[in-house]
Amino acid sequence: MPPRPTPLVAALPATIPFVAPERTERDTGRPFLARLGANEGNLGASPAAMTAIQAASGDAWRYCDPECWALRERLAMELGTKMDEIVVGPGIDGLLGLIVRIFAGAGAPVVTSLGAYPTFNFHVAGHGANLVTVPYRDDHEDLEALAAAARNTAAAIVYVSNPDNPMGTWWDAAALGRFFDAVPEDTLIVLDEAYGETAPEGTLPPVDTSRPNLLRLRTFSKAYGLAGLRCGYGFGHRDLIAPFDKVRDHFGVNLVAQRAARAALDDRLWLAETVAQIAAARETIAAIGRDNGLVPIASATNFVALDCGGDGVFAMDVLKALMAARIFVRKPMAPGLDRCIRVSVGRAEELEAFAAALPAALQTARGTG
Repeated sequence: MPPRPTPLVAALPATIPFVAPERTERDTGRPFLARLGANEGNLGASPAAMTAIQAASGDAWRYCDPECWALRERLAMELGTKMDEIVVGPGIDGLLGLIVRIFAGAGAPVVTSLGAYPTFNFHVAGHGANLVTVPYRDDHEDLEALAAAARNTAAAIVYVSNPDNPMGTWWDAAALGRFFDAVPEDTLIVLDEAYGETAPEGTLPPVDTSRPNLLRLRTFSKAYGLAGLRCGYGFGHRDLIAPFDKVRDHFGVNLVAQRAARAALDDRLWLAETVAQIAAARETIAAIGRDNGLVPIASATNFVALDCGGDGVFAMDVLKALMAARIFVRKPMAPGLDRCIRVSVGRAEELEAFAAALPAALQTARGTG
């Protein structure tokens, strides 16, 4: 008899949380004209980061520093924390898998919003924990309901992203503070701040690593434009950070990524200019939507959710028509949110291609094309 996976793994569906645009291009044999679905930094990375990447390429034969010492040292300076209050991982996705493994045993309740970032759910299922979902309210993650679910289920973890993916909405720091206080002390709060750099002032709470049940996550994949290098980090109380060294892949963040991330942190002017470009591109996407009768949802991220004005079936038809026109976008899938398509910020020519394709896509979806 051949080797068999564990019963847990055998029972899981063979799935990938996101179907990559490369998969669609392979299936259709046609490249996309506009890559506006993955919330990447289409505007590129800092010239300083690119110089660091080129310089580091000559050292690619070397193993990376398994402690990410220099990057954690630079992050500690940026955040005003101690180095032992920071963990670096292969993007937020990699850190989420470790978080569930460390803090949620088999069958443990884990609370999240219905329709929120699906990779977190993927890890919860993969480690045998029990997912508990709370519906969105007015296109926002419902902080009061999330805290109540954490209390009622004695949850091991409660996950919230702020600003939110897939809707782009956000809460201010005061609302988050009330949420933190409402969650039981023995429930880990995972605050995903992947889009923190593009959020308005007052969104991110002050850095405070004294709260023993709060772990915050950030990434170099969005505003910094380094998604392909896979580098993210978490920060919180040292007692939350210490267990990561017991289970993480100590060579999981490569040498090039570590050096590029450090250089990106130092290029403050470039980041400020890029954040301004992202905000301008959000306005362009919103205007394209309004010009076509769609309702843009106010966003603090590098994407805009456009309410197509119908149900999930209609929005999916719009998405399919855009994909057929070689415009890569995505959409929320949860009931109530699925009326929207989600369009990432892109370069001017990409947004022009989206604007050109959208009217015909809507006609096709309506059966009038």
